[in-house]
Amino acid sequence: MDTAVPKVIREYFDASGRRDVESVVGLFSEDAVVVDESETRRGRSEIRAWQEGPASRYEYTTELRRVEPAGADAFLVDGRIEGNFPGGTADLTWRFTLAGDRIRQLEIAP
Repeated sequence: MDTAVPKVIREYFDASGRRDVESVVGLFSEDAVVVDESETRRGRSEIRAWQEGPASRYEYTTELRRVEPAGADAFLVDGRIEGNFPGGTADLTWRFTLAGDRIRQLEIAP
């Protein structure tokens, strides 16, 4: 991933790829919000439950295709996941909103 991409976003994908729940959760601010599969999780405890549950239900690899700024402290990441989930592949967009060196909001959508 490009060095212009904020470190916290690179660390998110690295930790997520290793299935390192504690490292992923530690990248979020205390009051962070994650929206994935049309469900909203608020705060680190709900984000931890998301990582231990829905986010770890399947094994998959992530290929990042494009990262671009999307306003002040916001970035869009386009990529594809492939794995043992229904359909086997999915093209996704991760929208990160940052607060300093932490993730304040993450929205994952097709």
